[in-house]
Amino acid sequence: MALHLSRLSASSCWRVAQGSCGALRAWPQRCATGRICRLPGTAGTVHSRELGHGPTARGGPRLGAGLTAALAGLAGLAAAVGFGHVERAEMVPKSTGARSPEPERPEEQDELARRCSCFMASPVTDLRELRGRPGDMKTKMELLIMETQAQVCQALAQVDGGASFSVDRWERKEGGGGISCVLQDGRVFEKAGVSVSVVHGNLSEEASKQMRSRGKMLKTKDGKLPFCAMGVSSVIHPKNPHAPTIHFNYRYFEVEEADGNKQWWFGGGCDLTPTYLNLDDAVHFHRTLKKACDQHGPDLYPKFKKWCDDYFFIAHRGERRGIGGIFFDDLDSPSKEEVFRFVQSCAQAVVPSYIPLVKKHCDDSFTPQEKLWQQLRRGRYVEFNLLYDRGTKFGLFTPGSRIESILMSLPLTARWEYMHSPSENSKEAEILEVLRHPRDWVH
Repeated sequence: MALHLSRLSASSCWRVAQGSCGALRAWPQRCATGRICRLPGTAGTVHSRELGHGPTARGGPRLGAGLTAALAGLAGLAAAVGFGHVERAEMVPKSTGARSPEPERPEEQDELARRCSCFMASPVTDLRELRGRPGDMKTKMELLIMETQAQVCQALAQVDGGASFSVDRWERKEGGGGISCVLQDGRVFEKAGVSVSVVHGNLSEEASKQMRSRGKMLKTKDGKLPFCAMGVSSVIHPKNPHAPTIHFNYRYFEVEEADGNKQWWFGGGCDLTPTYLNLDDAVHFHRTLKKACDQHGPDLYPKFKKWCDDYFFIAHRGERRGIGGIFFDDLDSPSKEEVFRFVQSCAQAVVPSYIPLVKKHCDDSFTPQEKLWQQLRRGRYVEFNLLYDRGTKFGLFTPGSRIESILMSLPLTARWEYMHSPSENSKEAEILEVLRHPRDWVH
């Protein structure tokens, strides 16, 4: 299964017109960004009754997290736990590199087109199709992940000021594709990747068998089960050991049974991995996520914070990957719109939760010992992603998967030393204590 990548002007980066939400355009010099585009549908926030994972609002059983394990391998989301076991994806090249839809007539240049002009690239789905189903959740979610990608990339490029994002498009033969934006070896960031994917097709018989083994019976038609999955995923590694690494991922999955009944769910999360503990940073990060969660229910942050601490656990080390954040999966109640609004709030919290921390520390002085400790902690990051992360593992063991996107989450540099142990009462020992015993950062 061959893989071909098309690259948009390798020597170019993207710039948005200052003071405007105008079109992103190729720029031959270093990246500069203007104001950040507003996420779609954010005029107000509606409080939900109670979000949860488990039985759907329609009373049906939930789909297990096992089905959500492969979005990384096929859709380029390295940290995703999205859909699993789709038929083998065939990646095919674009004929001209960048996606080149037919020019729209002036009367078609509506609000949707203006919104899309802020993106790092045109959407995976053709604008005419998106325009034809404005109220459909697939349209809303694709616009959300595209705009989240653009917001984060623009904010990162503005902070870095020295490197540009490469923008790669890929297409899946069975349906859909994705866009990977990667900045490497910048002034501030060693590596920063933000990827989106929108894929669709039919779940394989293997998927159906695994779902039946978990007690989930879905009605197929001629052995086929149509699905659609999409998400945005990012991992950002700064150079300075006092600036933390961040990961986030938000996704949506939908399957349609033979009788027309649709099963759907959302998943995702956001977590912080500092090299050294900074109490103010930890409090700021968690309070920002809690504020986003609290708009939709007071029980969400504590529940998803614990889930995050439990998931990002390096069992053979007895420590967490970082200081946590939020994590959730199979979120399908109380309603599709309410869960979407919750995910939207979480996506909007990425930039304000993280960018202030990078600005605060990107120019801090540091010692060779502190840089060494960062390299050792990155080794732990690699260990978790390769040994425990469900999406990464599935992708690596799927023949023909898009390895570059799967491993986008890994840093450029890391280090392993035999039997390394920090000195007692040191700053290095302090962060280890937090990783072994998670704290409540907001009370």
